[in-house]
Amino acid sequence: MPTIHQPTPISPPVSHVTPLETPPFTSLLPVTSHPITNITTFPTSTHTNSTANPAAVAVAGFVNNILNKIPLPRWAVYAIFAVGAVLILLCCLCACIYCCRKRNKNKKRQKKSKENISLNGVNGKTTTALVQPDVTDVDYGSTKQQRGKMLYSLDYNAAQSELTVGIKQANSLMAMDLGGNSDPYVKVYILPNKSKTFETKVFRSTLNPVFNEQFAFQISKSSLLKSTVVMQVFDFNRFSKHNIIGELRVQLCNVDWNHVIEEWQDLAEPAKFEEENLGEICLSLRYVPTAAKLTVVILEAKNLKSMDTIGTSVSDTLTPERNPYVKVQLALDKRKWRKRKTSTKKKTLNPYYNESFTFDVTFEQIQRVNLVISLWDHDAISRNDAMGKIFLGCDASGNQLRHWADMLSNPRRPVAQWHSLLSAEQVNSTLSLKKKIPLQHKLPKLH
Repeated sequence: MPTIHQPTPISPPVSHVTPLETPPFTSLLPVTSHPITNITTFPTSTHTNSTANPAAVAVAGFVNNILNKIPLPRWAVYAIFAVGAVLILLCCLCACIYCCRKRNKNKKRQKKSKENISLNGVNGKTTTALVQPDVTDVDYGSTKQQRGKMLYSLDYNAAQSELTVGIKQANSLMAMDLGGNSDPYVKVYILPNKSKTFETKVFRSTLNPVFNEQFAFQISKSSLLKSTVVMQVFDFNRFSKHNIIGELRVQLCNVDWNHVIEEWQDLAEPAKFEEENLGEICLSLRYVPTAAKLTVVILEAKNLKSMDTIGTSVSDTLTPERNPYVKVQLALDKRKWRKRKTSTKKKTLNPYYNESFTFDVTFEQIQRVNLVISLWDHDAISRNDAMGKIFLGCDASGNQLRHWADMLSNPRRPVAQWHSLLSAEQVNSTLSLKKKIPLQHKLPKLH
């Protein structure tokens, strides 16, 4: 009876089939999935790329090797490359812009030069001749320039024989500096005697200065009608020659003296024949209040006037030879006090000295002291000739007073400046020094 049941043989085949089908399927999946992916991607692509462009594959492999060696994330490497590319593009763009601008400037210059040539070459005539064909030999280089205008006043006191010249203001002056400005001041004197010369203060960096200064000249009524007032506007330069901007000349015989004259006039071109050029001198000033010492350094002179004929015979000729030396003199209360002199330079009109002199001057005395600088021509046979003179100090004016004020406002610091030499007669009449100073034994001695 128990042998009738035979379901047992049916279950083994089911259990047998399941292990036989399942293990091979599960074991084949990992093995076939891994190789299949490797084989279908790399070998196939490698085979096709190598057959298409081997050089590109080699370059790509080289780049990949380099990128793998860089110890940075791949995105950081790409960002660095992008920034570098942008910088290179910007540099190229700037270079292109610079070249274009340079090319445009060259074109404009060539165009201007062509226009100038064409204007100056019309029928062999200049532009002035085209505008004014009847005018010949016109000096249009200077007369056409606008030099500005000046307001001045004239007043004569017959009872005191005194002429008062007022320098009020100037307007629209010519710019003499590179920055489009000037440093104007005005020089006033009377011809033909020219016994005194006055100067206004210097105004920095302006074309419209307001001076409001007056200068008095002693002159008789008879001389007044034969005289001319000259007002010259200069541009101040500390280390070079002062350039003249323009001038006014008023003949006093044409003035109505019944009332005060006050009027504007346009500045004219300066006369080229009237004022004698005696040369220039450069000196440095330094004052130390705590030590009570004034140091004067005579640096150099230039463009000195050559001497006149030597001797009296017909064979004598003009010679430029000079033997200049400089006298340095201090005057206290307009009395001669101390003096020194430099060495003599042989046969030159542009001597270089660089010699220093130190004086003991207290702070109380420095306010009453005048420094007189005079240039002389040494002559071993005859008397020495005066070549020019200036003075600085409390009684000075114009550039000399400014130099003195700069020294006092900058203690312990040397201040150098060029000065135009004046005639000895002008300086002597203005300063009026007395011969000796009293009580010399009570004054400080020179070191």
